Amino acid sequence: MLRLLLILIAGLVLSGGALAEQTLRLMANTSPPYSDEKLPERGLALELVEHIFSRTDYKPEIAIDSWSRALEGASIGVYDALAAAWYSDERNEAFLFSEPYLDSKLIILKARSTPGRFTQLKDLAGARLGVRTDYAYGIDFSQIPELQLVEENHLIQNLLNLLNGKVHFVIGDRRTVVFQLNEYLKDQIHKFEVLAIDLPGRPRHVAASRQATGHEDVINAFNKALADVRKDGSYAAIIRKWDERYPGLK
Repeated sequence: MLRLLLILIAGLVLSGGALAEQTLRLMANTSPPYSDEKLPERGLALELVEHIFSRTDYKPEIAIDSWSRALEGASIGVYDALAAAWYSDERNEAFLFSEPYLDSKLIILKARSTPGRFTQLKDLAGARLGVRTDYAYGIDFSQIPELQLVEENHLIQNLLNLLNGKVHFVIGDRRTVVFQLNEYLKDQIHKFEVLAIDLPGRPRHVAASRQATGHEDVINAFNKALADVRKDGSYAAIIRKWDERYPGLK
């Protein structure tokens, strides 16, 4: 009888825990190596987000779509949050941002065969710089005299333009650049060189829609869990695994 009672109590505890876990609907845009259905764990950012939320009472369900649809869906409350968003004052009106869980480092590349030493943005004066259309770099390029921005929809187009001499430089997120070079130009990685220009980082956050019920609780839980995984070493292990997966750019 006592054994049966203990089994019933254990069942109630387990079922209560399952009911306490809340499903959280998140959106992310396709952006390898951070988020992509084809990647292991669907990308670095999504692996981190799911790992962090695993320490909370929330169960994330992350859909991947274009950035415009991800932003719209979360803005109108179809989804609860964005899984990997950059902060802006404008977005802050519609979203409550978590502490940054991943930093995106911007770099500028040139062809290794191109002579010259470039250590400041002003050194790019008069050059052609490959950029992505509608990409928020957080840099005022208008302050660089006679700099021409050559827009392409995809980073790989910019990298090919650099090899073909159509642009002098290309700017991009370091991990994205390394990923694309390993995927499409692995035998030519040695032809690229990173300039010694220090650029601002672009931290990524979970951004909960202010229209979603309990959005403050979601962000508070995420921030607490983020601090925990940083302390126990599991956060660093995931970062290290991804950074070692796509080597080769110096």
